[in-house]
Amino acid sequence: MAIIETGATLHEAHRDNHTHRDVNGGWLRPAVFGAMDGLVSNLALMTGVAGGSVAQQTIVLTGLAGLAAGAFSMAAGEYTSVASQRELVEAELDVERRELRRHPADEEAELAALYESRGVEAGLAREVARQLSRDPEQALEIHAREELGIDPGDLPSPLVAAVSSFGSFALGALLPVLPYLLGVSVLWPAVLLALLGLFACGAVVARVTARSWWFSGLRQLALGGAAAGVTYVLGMLFGTALG
Repeated sequence: MAIIETGATLHEAHRDNHTHRDVNGGWLRPAVFGAMDGLVSNLALMTGVAGGSVAQQTIVLTGLAGLAAGAFSMAAGEYTSVASQRELVEAELDVERRELRRHPADEEAELAALYESRGVEAGLAREVARQLSRDPEQALEIHAREELGIDPGDLPSPLVAAVSSFGSFALGALLPVLPYLLGVSVLWPAVLLALLGLFACGAVVARVTARSWWFSGLRQLALGGAAAGVTYVLGMLFGTALG
């Protein structure tokens, strides 16, 4: 067993082993969900149509239409969602900013009480609150973190979320269509490529989670395969009924 002998070595070891990944970025969630959604929804859409025994041209057109419609829908939805969330946060920050300007002593006492409730001695809590409150912007940042649980300098970007969603959905939705665009005339290569893509997406997601890559990949593969199978059967039933 290695023994850390000096304080300097301890600090270096702690620094090297105590780094964290960025979990607050505005791109990861929409990108991941966009790719998964594109793969699953377009694969299911195409297999459902193919189950109805339609022409190859209809399947390709369905896949391309699903790609375009889904990508724009995802981008618009993510932009609206993130923009609304950001506007709500900014409105709350404005409220806090006004309170700091109108009632600075009360806000300082509130901050001191917060630190005291967390175990800091009363005198030290008041002194920390006093020093932190000297800079209005720093005080706003601290109150926002403590009271609202947000970082004013790290708010998600609606544009980043929209672009990430659009690109990742389009990329995912393209996989089931790609074999047809390359000249394939049967369904199974499109299904196989899409299922491989689902497994790969699940495995990549595992790199930023605590799950193993094979578990995450197989889980996504099973979910996507089940969706494709169900819609194919439904397409057969509807095609028979309508025919």
